[in-house]
Amino acid sequence: MRGVAIAIRDAVPETILHDIADDPLDAIDYCYEQGWTDGLPVVPPEEGRVQSMLAMEGRPGATVIAHHPATRLELTLQAAAVNAVMAGCLPEYFPIVVAAFEAMDREPFNFHGSTVSTGGSGHLLIVSGPIVDEIGMNAGVNLFGPGNRANATIGRSIRLTLLNVFRIVPGIADKSTQGNPGKYSFCIAERADRNPWPALCEEFGYPEGVSSVTVFAGAGFCNVENHGGNTPEAILDTMASAMANYGCISTGQSVVVLSPEHADIVARTGWTKAEVREYLFEHAKHPRQTIERLGKLDRGYLRQGREDCHRGFGPDDILVTVGGGDAGGHSSFIPSWSRGRGSIMQTQAIGVCIDC
Repeated sequence: MRGVAIAIRDAVPETILHDIADDPLDAIDYCYEQGWTDGLPVVPPEEGRVQSMLAMEGRPGATVIAHHPATRLELTLQAAAVNAVMAGCLPEYFPIVVAAFEAMDREPFNFHGSTVSTGGSGHLLIVSGPIVDEIGMNAGVNLFGPGNRANATIGRSIRLTLLNVFRIVPGIADKSTQGNPGKYSFCIAERADRNPWPALCEEFGYPEGVSSVTVFAGAGFCNVENHGGNTPEAILDTMASAMANYGCISTGQSVVVLSPEHADIVARTGWTKAEVREYLFEHAKHPRQTIERLGKLDRGYLRQGREDCHRGFGPDDILVTVGGGDAGGHSSFIPSWSRGRGSIMQTQAIGVCIDC
């Protein structure tokens, strides 16, 4: 299986290869032996599959799309394609993977800190726009769960690339205290048909028809349940309480994913997304003396300079989107990984060079 050997070489720098028998199971075992998996089996990156992935890009395979400031290692399109194949991606998913790494490469995302910190960041990808339906992503029932190839493998390709190209190996470079299941895969799609507000790709100013991916260094997932509330305030007060819980309150950013049921309750009386963000910011707070007593009055809050300590610096630090099944009073909140402003989310157009 010579094609597999060539592809693996390009994905894992400075690796001496051995011959691999012409047997996919042997190739999988070989990847395990070399430490190239996330603990689950990978797809042997046969050369033809890698070339099909690269065909979705108009640039040479040697093109560098991301850099790691600490390891000084670089990610080429070729290496990204190999790891996308190993993750189980189809070629049509590859532009999302590329756009995600291009976004992560920009400051102030803090690529290094978000990959090695004790905080245990999982890199959440939120895909918005026509590409969601084009490639069959899941934006509905079981949004954060298993069962959809695109969601699962796009997210997984991020982690495999961090392991194999940037050498962010758990226990060596990755010093997460407890880790995060989002480190396996953390990729969702925005639900367009039940979203009462402009899509994220529109909100970020991309032209009509252009999809986007937002990358957020997130901590653990928090389910926010309210089955009985029937006013915007009831739903948003529940969310604000989760955002301000003592365990994760900081000046960091937030991702709020409202279920269709909750989004409908909030929007049907005319609330705009900007008003939602403002309300959540004003209510996700604790008195300064309480935060100080807990030992969490860090430099971020000193810079904030408020009597009460809010989550984030302002409403713009809260990303609001819609996703999940039609029924059920469950929304979600994903806090930032760090104690404060350690990483700022980034958004990139998919398959289009907006700045060219």
